[in-house]
Amino acid sequence: MELDPDVCYRIIQARDARFDGKFFTAVKTTGIYCRPICPARTPKLENVRFFLCAASAEAEGFRPCKRCRPETAPGTPAWNGTSTTVSSALRLVGNGFLDEHSIRELADRLGMGERHLRRLFVKHIGVAPNAIAQSRRAHFAAAILRDTDLPVSAVALSAGFGSIRQFNDIFRGVFGEPPGSLRRARAASGQKRRPGAGPQSFTLSLAYRPPLRWEELIAFLGKRAVNGVEEVTEHSYRRSVSIGSATGILDAKPARNGSNQIDVSLQGVDPAALGHAVRRIRRMLDLDADPLAIAGHLSRDRRLAPLVKAAPGMRLPVAWDPFEAIIRAVLGQQISVAGATTIVGRLARRFGRQIDSGGTITRVFPVPSDLAHADLSSIGIPASRAKTVVAVSQAVLDRRLRLDGSTAPEKLEKDLQLIRGIGPWSAHYVSLRGFGEPDAFPESDLGIRKTLDALGYPRDPHQRKQEIDALAPWRGYAAMYLWHALSSGG
Repeated sequence: MELDPDVCYRIIQARDARFDGKFFTAVKTTGIYCRPICPARTPKLENVRFFLCAASAEAEGFRPCKRCRPETAPGTPAWNGTSTTVSSALRLVGNGFLDEHSIRELADRLGMGERHLRRLFVKHIGVAPNAIAQSRRAHFAAAILRDTDLPVSAVALSAGFGSIRQFNDIFRGVFGEPPGSLRRARAASGQKRRPGAGPQSFTLSLAYRPPLRWEELIAFLGKRAVNGVEEVTEHSYRRSVSIGSATGILDAKPARNGSNQIDVSLQGVDPAALGHAVRRIRRMLDLDADPLAIAGHLSRDRRLAPLVKAAPGMRLPVAWDPFEAIIRAVLGQQISVAGATTIVGRLARRFGRQIDSGGTITRVFPVPSDLAHADLSSIGIPASRAKTVVAVSQAVLDRRLRLDGSTAPEKLEKDLQLIRGIGPWSAHYVSLRGFGEPDAFPESDLGIRKTLDALGYPRDPHQRKQEIDALAPWRGYAAMYLWHALSSGG
């Protein structure tokens, strides 16, 4: 991907928030790089350079602006359009793979040499994999330093750094100052820790690109909320979460100040798992989507355009864990959403670990080891479906089914369908709701087919497929609009 300097310059002159996070502006005379919405005076065109991602700007020696704080920008979509290999690698890097493994191990996982992987990154992204990982860690650490009173040593751990020395060196390299300077600046400004924050309790604000249909998002989650695991109120979404052996409670709601942020509180999460938890939350609430680009593309379809216009900013909500999405898909085959939710609730109540949240959330969703040898006859499902649940659980434990994001969507769907009891609908649904794959489209879904018929799409399978394929690469969002139209009677 290449950036047109003239177009980018017009964007920063207008401070158009729709492009926030899509690129960064580096000022050669100051050595600083900014978001397109930075309130500082617009520099002259001859004094700026434009970069697709923060790591590329940092690799050229630029430092993040203290006014617009690039580390708080929505996730950069500069990785869209890259090769399949680089996209898979970026998913792994984004999920913290390089926090515990080497680049060689990353290359081995992708089935190529380390040198070739580095070449692909430089070609498509502009920097090597470790630069992306280091920038991600440093920016996440900066947000934690500003938003919490977590000790600096714990911040380093939560951001994936192996040692305090490494943390200090990389942080200084990215920001040009030590981590403690952010704490001192916050103390000097009189900013206090947010209410309720503590050693195992965190409150963070996660940015997104507007618009965001929060009401539709939590309504979708609410209809599928598992009793004892999830809870949806008028404005918030709560659920139990598990990361490794630790369990906790997540609470998400729109920021009170009306900014384009979601306020998230996490209780019971180990500081070392905080970075991993935040990445999961962003994926779960689809906070890195570019809704205007998606809407513009889908609106080219004259039948879909009215649905998009009526509900701009539709998101693609994802299960907390891909394994949870698979089990939900298996248990939800050929029954209503309400019926499936009831059965999943029985499963969670019977096999999920118990937690004390002081409220209605009492269980965490079962993990593979809970179900691999479970007797599921007590929850009232067919024996064949029970066997599928057990088979999926065993496949995950045996690593025959990898759910860490490293498997390309097409291969994952094929791997899923090798398990008896999982067909194309379940596989596509897992891609959509388990991984947030934006182009997954469960075409055999009864609700989607009914809505397509009602909207006047061709009945001929070949013609219908052609029209749906034209919605790529955002067919997953088309599915969300079709489901929304069905549930709202539109």
